[in-house]
Amino acid sequence: MSAPDLGPLVAEEDTGGESARTLIIAFSANVGVAIAESVAATVTGSASMVAEAAHSWADTGNQVFLLIANRRSARAADAHRPLRYGREAYVWSLLAAVGLFVAGGTVSVWHGLTELLHEPDTGEDYLIAYLVLAVAFVLEGTSLLRAIRQLRGEAHNHDRDVLDYALETSDPTVRAVFVKDSAAIVGFLIAAAAIALHQITGTAVWDATGSILVRVLLGAVAVVLIDRNRRFLTGEPGSNELRNAAVERIAQLPDVATVRFVRIEYTGPKQIFLVASVDLVGDHAESHIAHTLRKLEQELERNPHIVDAVLTVADPH
Repeated sequence: MSAPDLGPLVAEEDTGGESARTLIIAFSANVGVAIAESVAATVTGSASMVAEAAHSWADTGNQVFLLIANRRSARAADAHRPLRYGREAYVWSLLAAVGLFVAGGTVSVWHGLTELLHEPDTGEDYLIAYLVLAVAFVLEGTSLLRAIRQLRGEAHNHDRDVLDYALETSDPTVRAVFVKDSAAIVGFLIAAAAIALHQITGTAVWDATGSILVRVLLGAVAVVLIDRNRRFLTGEPGSNELRNAAVERIAQLPDVATVRFVRIEYTGPKQIFLVASVDLVGDHAESHIAHTLRKLEQELERNPHIVDAVLTVADPH
């Protein structure tokens, strides 16, 4: 189950703007890296550099999907979508993950296999390749540090480990930036090692192998992201910790004697739909009970993360 993004169900500062800034920084870094790696791949002919360039262009395109996800999921509720548009974040993030798997990975494998089968003498300019990888490492590292900074602050608020929170958070955009930038850093190290072995041994097998390893890395990252978005699209429930916080919050409401049942489901990044069954204080007429329940629901919905709350009277048995 997903980790609670809402802590003890009290209002928190909206992090939508922070996520947007993280995405913009990641997009800018990916554009710079993709251009530099493409030039280096053309000059050096390195299979690993081709794989890295394909990875970076795929990431650049995927960042557009993530920016769309962040923007469209932040729209307010209306008559057509009373539970808001939060789940759009998972749709666009899912498309980005599939794009990473297909676009970035396929080119890497194709070029790597071509190099393994033909092993041409490319006459690589190793210095250019190393310089470009160093620049790319700095740019992607800057983007990764930004994502870690955002995640660290949120993880600290919920007393969670950063890596665990990154994988479990209901915000798919910051998770995608963190995971993909981390994979990019590892990919640079793989590419550098493959180029160095090519330089030392004089055989392109190492370079081609590096290209394929980058593909395996991209595939693993994409599968993780696809699975996480699938879970939230199909109705990710709140964790036991979040449920207990909801029970505690509802029990504090006036006129609530006992909380019998609570069901929580994510409807978007840091957005939940809450259903609960309660016993009310006293023995009032049906009309009074209905009015009381509506008042309690409105009190819960004052929390900006609760898109809708539905309370019913518990069965006495």
